[in-house]
Amino acid sequence: MSEQGESLEAVRTEKLRAIEALGLDPWGGRFDNHLPIGQVRELPIDAENPENRVTTRLAGRIVLRRVMGNVHFLDLADATGRVQVMIGKKQVGETGWKLAGLLDLGDLLGVDGNFGQTKTGEMTVFAREITILGKSLLPHPDKHSGMVDMEFRLRHRYLDLTYHPEVMVRAEKRIRLVRTMRRHLDAQGFWEVETPTLHTVAGGAAARPFETHHNALHLPLVLRIALELPLKRLLVGGMEKVYEIGRVFRNEGISQRHNPEFTMMELYQAYSDYRGMMDLVEGLVCACATELHGGTRVPYDGHEIDFTPPWRRATYAELLLEHAGADMADPASLTAAATRHGIPTTGKHPDVLAQDLFERLCEPTLEGPVFVHDYPASLCPLTKRKRDNPAVAERFELYIHRMELANAYTELSDPVLQEQTFRQQLAGLPADESMARMDEEFIVALKHGMPPAGGLGVGIDRLAMLLTDTTSIRDVILFPLLRPGHHHPHPEPGHDHPATPGKSPDTHAKG
Repeated sequence: MSEQGESLEAVRTEKLRAIEALGLDPWGGRFDNHLPIGQVRELPIDAENPENRVTTRLAGRIVLRRVMGNVHFLDLADATGRVQVMIGKKQVGETGWKLAGLLDLGDLLGVDGNFGQTKTGEMTVFAREITILGKSLLPHPDKHSGMVDMEFRLRHRYLDLTYHPEVMVRAEKRIRLVRTMRRHLDAQGFWEVETPTLHTVAGGAAARPFETHHNALHLPLVLRIALELPLKRLLVGGMEKVYEIGRVFRNEGISQRHNPEFTMMELYQAYSDYRGMMDLVEGLVCACATELHGGTRVPYDGHEIDFTPPWRRATYAELLLEHAGADMADPASLTAAATRHGIPTTGKHPDVLAQDLFERLCEPTLEGPVFVHDYPASLCPLTKRKRDNPAVAERFELYIHRMELANAYTELSDPVLQEQTFRQQLAGLPADESMARMDEEFIVALKHGMPPAGGLGVGIDRLAMLLTDTTSIRDVILFPLLRPGHHHPHPEPGHDHPATPGKSPDTHAKG
């Protein structure tokens, strides 16, 4: 902490002692029957008889403070809004007036008073009694400088929520989004379940896990990289429609669209397939859009996304031919197209070249919503092959505004083929014990018979980005992972130094 910060803390500590000397508890206590400030602002006002005011009680944090003679004006804020409070010397009595003089920006205050308007028409609570509910010992940003350093805001999200109302609004919208997803899936007969976060084998995706160790059992463990394999075991057990909303961990970089710890929703439905998952995710996303925006037209990044069904459906091969001039079924065509666009070809499988071309030339065109379906089978080890063309997998990825939002399969239930594709996948991974291991127990479960099924994964953070008009994943995660480094204990006005993002594979969807 800087010398200035220590000096300011010392001054506030002296005020705390002065509050105690008044016989008051500076840390407050139970404060029942107060109204959210948003509801206080909706109380009736008698414009013709301004002295006819409604009695009310509220609590919140002081975010603005100014003194004018024998009157203190405060702005009090909570999660629902902010309102002006006027504290008059005659109205609150001697102790209340002394307390008012010891208040600082950031203190928590309870107010009993009357709601009305000032002569200038400002909605105001005219205090009759004030109650200290918590003393802030560190200074808060003032109304002029605010918090302009983005890294400071992310490291001090509690201040960001207080002084940037849009951050609180975004957080509340994300909560409503997840609640809507649960309500929508529950109404369709899905069961919400919980599966382990600690695994002995990282399965369900090709990603580097975070490693840990269980001391009592002397057992190496990893944090899960996907929700998939335990949920499929539940299908084997007879749970025909299951979903989980949970945290997933991938030991990868950070960027505008990636955080190593993120939230997924995965679901599995017995006796369905990937086309059933298309219908399901259409309904799910539209329900969320309607909850947050009142309809299926949503503003995003200066444009409008129209979620009105039906969404476009295009095959991987069609898009590759359209945008890269390459025939997925012709290795020579893929090699020629890659060469034209400066993509290295030496030693690469044709399907890998196809994916390189797709990422370079097709993904930037996918404004969507668009279902890209029927992927090269070698890229999809957990996916059922098309009966008339085993080189193609029954998989789709949902793209919206050039960003992958969801991933879905017709699930592979053949245990012999599943073990074979696992081995092929592992052969192409780095020689790393944490990644190059097969989940033998999952194969055993499949051998007991898993019903045909459709599976879907949706990245909650990315959906929240799209539905809150946010271009950085850090802004929809309350506590994103940040690079270590020096940061000021108090905001410095006029300097904006956001953390520089890194790069990560696009892996925030199912498998």
